Amino acid sequence: MGRIIIFTGKGGVGKTSVAAAHARKAALQGKKTLIVSADMAHNLSDLFEMPIGREIICIEGMLYGLEIDPEYEMEHNFSNLVRAMNRMLKGMEGKQEELEDLSMLPGIEELFSLLRLQQIYDSQEFEVIIVDCAPTGETLSLLKFPELFSWYMEKMFPVGKLAMRVLHPVSQKLFKIELPDGKAMNDIELLYSKLVLLQELLKNREVSSIRMVAIPEKMVVEETKRSYMYLNLYNFNVDAIFINRILPVDINLSFFDEWLMLQAEYIKELETIFGSIPIHHVKWYDIEITGMKALDLIVKDALAKDNILDIQTTIRNEEYEKTDQGYQLKVYLPCASKEDLMIHETGMDIVIRIGNYKRSIPLPNALRKYRVDGAKIIDQFLKIQFVPEKGDLAHE
Repeated sequence: MGRIIIFTGKGGVGKTSVAAAHARKAALQGKKTLIVSADMAHNLSDLFEMPIGREIICIEGMLYGLEIDPEYEMEHNFSNLVRAMNRMLKGMEGKQEELEDLSMLPGIEELFSLLRLQQIYDSQEFEVIIVDCAPTGETLSLLKFPELFSWYMEKMFPVGKLAMRVLHPVSQKLFKIELPDGKAMNDIELLYSKLVLLQELLKNREVSSIRMVAIPEKMVVEETKRSYMYLNLYNFNVDAIFINRILPVDINLSFFDEWLMLQAEYIKELETIFGSIPIHHVKWYDIEITGMKALDLIVKDALAKDNILDIQTTIRNEEYEKTDQGYQLKVYLPCASKEDLMIHETGMDIVIRIGNYKRSIPLPNALRKYRVDGAKIIDQFLKIQFVPEKGDLAHE
């Protein structure tokens, strides 16, 4: 079983350097390691001072690198899926290139980036995979897309094949739409199964974890708090926080006195908020972090522990409990307030919205005859109470 560590943080906090230092640490421990850039503004080449592109390349010894190009992946590694999906989207008389059609769909680039990551993990070629993600907002879009896409497919596919059989003879004559044939449908079903496996991989607490990188500044601290809340909403395991660019307290220059005071204040705030997970400090070095020698400074100072690559902590941020009244769904939502939340039922789903982020949680069949009786936030957990529908008490 391999290990996947995903790094995210606000733009400009140095997450690429921290991610690369982890990759360097793993390679020095003799583990065959791949560092993957899932950020369209790739900068692994600059950091390692060598060209790294859309094919896996050896950087040094046991360390390898890859900068994912979603369109390249769509064309070279997942062309069958692309063709199947395109047949659902374009008419017979469409003249545009297939890849141009499909790449216009929101989130599709994120999907193929993650499918490539899953493909690499399944190959078992690498013991450790380090993922350097885009800034937090894009990372959330990346990580939530498989669940969101599969949710829509679940809603569509129970009647999908029947609809294809009925509409196929009519659609080409009247609407000139080429609906997918049986082979294409099998490809789409294969995509759905891949999405399910991808979700399981990203949320497997024995394999995958997310590490957040921050710096002790107000805007970054606030965004880090929000991102931590959203990552927990989508049931991802954040197992460590790295506070980067910490000034030395013995700097002895009056120019930095206020900076030191502010940093101390924000470090304390981060430690208070994230006290339940390990927090690591990374110094602000007096050199630019590029090249192996610079990365070795972070490895020596912040990543000295031999087990730093292991899962540092596991938080159960989504679980059901039996109660005297029925059942309770607990969702860990640190930093959330009731004013931020909107909750409603739709069919057999509970929809939780926080700001611009929304998640639909499918309810188990055991709750099919239950209804929501209330919700409240207690000790950073959203607790949603389910009670039997009237007339079903006798079945309890």
